[in-house]
Amino acid sequence: MRSFRMKLLPLLVLAALSLQAAEPIEIRLWPDGAPGEMQPHSKATDDFIRTRAGKSTITDIHDPTITVYRPEKPNGTSVIVAPGGAYIFLSAVHEGTQVCEWLGSIGVTSILLKYRTPTRDEAAPHEKPVRDAAQALLLVRSHAKEWGLNPARVGLLGFSAGGNLLAHLACDRPVASALPDFGIMIYGGGFVDPKSPAKFKDGFSVPAGAPPMFLACAHDDGQNPAAAAVLYLEYKKRRIPCELHLFTQGGHGFGMRDNHHPINAWPQRCAEWMRSMGWLENAP
Repeated sequence: MRSFRMKLLPLLVLAALSLQAAEPIEIRLWPDGAPGEMQPHSKATDDFIRTRAGKSTITDIHDPTITVYRPEKPNGTSVIVAPGGAYIFLSAVHEGTQVCEWLGSIGVTSILLKYRTPTRDEAAPHEKPVRDAAQALLLVRSHAKEWGLNPARVGLLGFSAGGNLLAHLACDRPVASALPDFGIMIYGGGFVDPKSPAKFKDGFSVPAGAPPMFLACAHDDGQNPAAAAVLYLEYKKRRIPCELHLFTQGGHGFGMRDNHHPINAWPQRCAEWMRSMGWLENAP
């Protein structure tokens, strides 16, 4: 019996390996160098990094990349994941790799976006990250056939600053050919007037062709729930599909952590929304 088990073990290992998803693929967004100059850190940025950055955060990203995680049973949908970090660093685990693991569990090919940071000292901190996200969308669609993806089912999921990035990309449209097909914004903000958070900042608006959106935020998260509500109301006015979840507690920056609040079930609610929109069906 022992001999039989010893012979069977390698076969089981091989079978398990054959069921695993492909190894992650990392691709530089700008092989010839990212456009524009990165500014040196200000003292405020240095202080922020020194006091707020943790072991799972990364910064000083001058050569942005995407890392593609292909699930065992892909359904043709892909989502680019943009972590938060105040445009100073990226929270690369609980708003990054752990999100990719969850997306893979529902059959979605995830693409972790490592966009340029820090850009907080620039006049428009979102500008370079938005260009990186637009380039990521172009790259994903150009590889769609190779990776078994539907080029019309490419979403963008952003946390905090990544949510602000999503809002600017979907609404300001710096690269019209690289819009996401849908957006998922988790505690994003920064696009409403700080003095009057019931309205957008000057120059920000929702165009008629904005992509469908899923929004989740906590009531106790500063002005971000107001931003989510204003964005939802504009979507409603324009009759663009949008789903909004506001929870009493949860704060900011929870990502994939379980803080024992109802808001920590946002991935389940998001998966239900994606399924209702037809994005979790197998690609034709």
